[in-house]
Amino acid sequence: MSPSMCRKRRSAVAACGMERPCSNKRPRLIASAAISDEASSWASLQADLVRLIGSRVLAGDLMDYVRFRAVCPHWRSSSVCPRGRGIVDPRFHLRRWMMLPEGNGLHPGHGKLRGYIRFFNLSTGDIVRVLLPLFRNHCILDSVDGLLLLQRDEDTVIRLLHPFTGDIVDLPPLATLMRLPKANLNVRKTWFYFRNICATAVSVNAGGVITVMLVLKKLAMLAFATSRDHQWDVPSWRLSPTWKPISFRGKVYMLDNPTLRSPDGPGDTRIVQIDPPQYYEGMPTGSPTQKLVATCPISKMRAPRYLAECDSEILVIGFREGLSCHPLVYRLSDLILDRVVPVTSIGGYALFIDERILSVSTSAVNIAGDSIVSAHPRERYLAQRQLGCSTWSQAADGHIAINGAISRPYSLIYHIYTCCHRASWNKGVIRYQYHNHNTWKVKRKWREGA
Repeated sequence: MSPSMCRKRRSAVAACGMERPCSNKRPRLIASAAISDEASSWASLQADLVRLIGSRVLAGDLMDYVRFRAVCPHWRSSSVCPRGRGIVDPRFHLRRWMMLPEGNGLHPGHGKLRGYIRFFNLSTGDIVRVLLPLFRNHCILDSVDGLLLLQRDEDTVIRLLHPFTGDIVDLPPLATLMRLPKANLNVRKTWFYFRNICATAVSVNAGGVITVMLVLKKLAMLAFATSRDHQWDVPSWRLSPTWKPISFRGKVYMLDNPTLRSPDGPGDTRIVQIDPPQYYEGMPTGSPTQKLVATCPISKMRAPRYLAECDSEILVIGFREGLSCHPLVYRLSDLILDRVVPVTSIGGYALFIDERILSVSTSAVNIAGDSIVSAHPRERYLAQRQLGCSTWSQAADGHIAINGAISRPYSLIYHIYTCCHRASWNKGVIRYQYHNHNTWKVKRKWREGA
């Protein structure tokens, strides 16, 4: 090396505030020693402190908690392992993860997927690919808190699956509803509708008993069972066909306007909460109960249309003068306190509205925040509209053709929108991809109606 090059190198090192060592081995030893000291300091944290930090991380997202446990063996051994507790411990539920439909008929279990399924985080936009080979003889009926509600083909056993930990909880076969006298069902006419589920609620009591409530849309019926039962049961009361349910923290919430069925015309809309059955020493003490929690005055919103969960709150969504004019959003917590004040901001989220509603962060998808995304009420395209705005704009490229199909390629927005339509989401097709009512093309004997 020339003397001039040596002088330049020494001056560059001096500018950084360090002296250049004579030996080439010393920097590596110093760096490795510094890393070792830092690693040992982190690894020496008390186990109680590690668990406290882990609980804070777990409150955000399960995948962050998995990364936290992977830092070092000490952190891993000092924190609770999700495997084996993925369902019985609600802290490990995947509340912001949704199975992502592939499109092109690639339903879960399709041979071309080789057993893999992708999941999408509605808050961050992360995509995770998971190996789940059991879909060769199972189909998906619904998703609740990131858990998949499955039906086993040969015996209609209902199962809850945690897709990231592999934990499974078995529930009674769906076919046991047909043998329930008080359900008053006709086998030939109603079996097709058993798998048409519009809401699922999962709750876990202190003893680890899991209770699942299913709202069967076409039958206007609520069915419930626990992980210790051998038979599904139904309460003595029936649901109104006009109720639009969602699940939230193990309970079911519904809209109902009984005056829509009366000659006096529409009136105030009731919001009803359905609680799971109570258990004493692991044994049920009754059936689900319903109670009125709030009322939405017709003077403020003419017939609310949707309930949605957004940022750990329930929102009541409707329109002031019909489907295409003036979207209105109220918080259920405000209505309970008789504060009927419309919301002007929903935390930057976008609400994807169809059969069910998903709140998606703008960091996960390129779309305007504080907006509603749905099929345009009159035009044939997927539209978005911000709260307080008077016009619709196009949310994604492509128009819906007369036969109900959309042009390719499908953007991520169409994949997310498909998650809001159960009949499309579980079959690997994109919403509006086909105009065939999304009937199953495989194992139709076991999956008809799903």
